[in-house]
Amino acid sequence: MFKTFLNIFRIPELRNKLMFTVGMLVIYRLGFYVPVPGVDQAALSGGFGGGGGGGLGDLADYFQLFTGGNLRQSTIFGLGIMPYISASIIFQLLVTVVPALEKLQKEGESGRKKIQEYTRYATVGLCLIQAMVWMSYLAGNGFIYHAYTGSFNGLSGTYLLMSLLMLTAGTVFLMWLGEQIDEYGIGSGISLIIMAGIVAQMPQAVIIVWQSFSFSGTATGTGFNPVKVALLLIMFVAVVAGAILITQAQRRIPIQQAKQTRGRRVYGGQRQYLPMRVNHGGVMPIIFASSMMIFPGMVLGWVYGFWDNGFWRFLRDSFSAQGGYLYILAYVGAVYFFAYFWTTVQFQPKEMANNLRDYGSFIPGLRPGKRTADYLERVMGRITYVGAGFLALIAIIPTIVGSSLKIPFAVSAFLGGTGLLIVVSVTLDMVQRIEASLIMRNYKGFLGGEGPIKGARH
Repeated sequence: MFKTFLNIFRIPELRNKLMFTVGMLVIYRLGFYVPVPGVDQAALSGGFGGGGGGGLGDLADYFQLFTGGNLRQSTIFGLGIMPYISASIIFQLLVTVVPALEKLQKEGESGRKKIQEYTRYATVGLCLIQAMVWMSYLAGNGFIYHAYTGSFNGLSGTYLLMSLLMLTAGTVFLMWLGEQIDEYGIGSGISLIIMAGIVAQMPQAVIIVWQSFSFSGTATGTGFNPVKVALLLIMFVAVVAGAILITQAQRRIPIQQAKQTRGRRVYGGQRQYLPMRVNHGGVMPIIFASSMMIFPGMVLGWVYGFWDNGFWRFLRDSFSAQGGYLYILAYVGAVYFFAYFWTTVQFQPKEMANNLRDYGSFIPGLRPGKRTADYLERVMGRITYVGAGFLALIAIIPTIVGSSLKIPFAVSAFLGGTGLLIVVSVTLDMVQRIEASLIMRNYKGFLGGEGPIKGARH
């Protein structure tokens, strides 16, 4: 493994790409701590409360976990990359229902560039809306210094314009950083920015464990003893292994290529496989489900503030993100719903069956066309059920472990959920890209031994 890392730096092109990617991520982390002027950062951080504390605390934690931004301290990158992700998801959905966009996508690279341009414009619009809401919230709760307040949503007109432009420019700059990594670096730029924000929280989790560690602590207390730490390490390794398994798992459907005779030669006839991912939706079902499950606790807490009785108290406690059983059941149901929803949007069995027919391929025992499309849809529905089950299990592990072992959210978040799946997916993608570059240049990859690949010529 060590010699494989050395081989990376022996290839100038791969070394330059890797160093460029690291440099762009360093710039992102530096900008992450540049504050927006006029915001009382100390009061803002205290106003959100502790992690996993429900309401705005959950919103801030989930937002920071998969956007690269941070609502607990208002910085120029405070909105993160979320507006761009939202715009991308919106256009992915619109492509399937708007004929003009669907036609544009089928035009190839030029059409995709046009859709990407529309996505950037939508990102700017979403940034302005989210920045306006965010600054209005800060002004309404007294997190803006008095010198910058005024009549425009509690802010002075000049300061409001400046803050909107600053937050919007921060997100647009993050989008530009991601595109630069895509073009000149290695890996998916947007995904790497999100992963960098998640991994940057890991030292804080280690510090929390270290400060709360005691050899005399109990396994059920709020602190950490050797047994609890060992249990956390074992669960972390097991969940990472499960996340890798679900990310890489495929159902391979045999595909037979039709034979073609040209003159005296016979072409085709090879047997291949059509890989269908078990977790076709990736991390998107958990992101959607996590975002949706923030609001029941907030709404019920608000209602309980007006009607203080046993029924609303029961609902508020049951939908608590700290282990309420109704919350867990609703979370699992939401993961299943969005897993099937995202698969339905992204997976097009009819188009896939037509492509197989056009290329002269078929599934043995099935006629091309509708029979093949129905079979593919049926298989995808079954494996999506299994994939959604794995996603639901990984999604609720932090909640169950945090409530049963009294572990802070900042620590239990690394035992599953959105953040862990993003880190695993992006890391596997990086490893595969580096592996391909090494093998292409006659070096062994991460999965091989020393020396050049077998049968290679220098």
